[in-house]
Amino acid sequence: MIRLHIHVPYDSLDKHLSFIRQEKLDLEIYFGTRLFDSLSKADITSLKKKLDHDPAITIHAPFMDLSPGAVDPKVRDVTIKRFSDVIDLSETLRPKVIVFHSGYDKWKYDSRVDIWLEESLKTWRVINKKAADAGIRIAIENIFEDEPSHLKLLADEMGSDNFGLCFDAGHFNLFSKLSLSDWLKQVKQYVIELHLHDNMGDADSHLAIGDGNFNFKELFKEFEGKNCIYTLEAHSVEDARKGMERLKSLLNK
Repeated sequence: MIRLHIHVPYDSLDKHLSFIRQEKLDLEIYFGTRLFDSLSKADITSLKKKLDHDPAITIHAPFMDLSPGAVDPKVRDVTIKRFSDVIDLSETLRPKVIVFHSGYDKWKYDSRVDIWLEESLKTWRVINKKAADAGIRIAIENIFEDEPSHLKLLADEMGSDNFGLCFDAGHFNLFSKLSLSDWLKQVKQYVIELHLHDNMGDADSHLAIGDGNFNFKELFKEFEGKNCIYTLEAHSVEDARKGMERLKSLLNK
């Protein structure tokens, strides 16, 4: 049985707490960069008490301005520090997975995947060791990627059961030049989480499942029988409810 997680920014949790409790939702909590330094262990302990239905938790780490594949070692050091702090702060919640962005952009790196990979491994080997010691898995999410070969390279080189990928359906729909089956042939073995939201291929709209043109039926067929975390990234309670109902319908077919 699939347990569905709902993506909620940390600073929106109180606003939606009654809905979360009523539906007994498992959660992916996003810690944004602006508020992160104001958070304390006491804040997280308080949050855990509020979530008294004992949900399964995943975390979405900060990503703005961070660069795990940075060539500049000082930028990379700041990124490692921020990611390490996320793991430290999250431990009280006992998350199953923390989702991170890869920071790869073919234009920024002039398509030099080798440079990005070399520097990225310096970051992820440190972060993955820390996460594994805390009993937390790592998942790297596709963002601007038009094909996934560099993500596969990263997962191959890491060679860790604790380190995987997060397939984001909305980002794939917006940026991919490959078919879904061709994309997944390369990386499905590493995917441990799915981010589920929709669009019309023209903007990262985060529509409810079925309100865009992504083929979720094909996606769920690809992952049938595979142990993955399914996470709805809705931007409203209405879209979350809609997505939950449509997901149930699709998975029961």
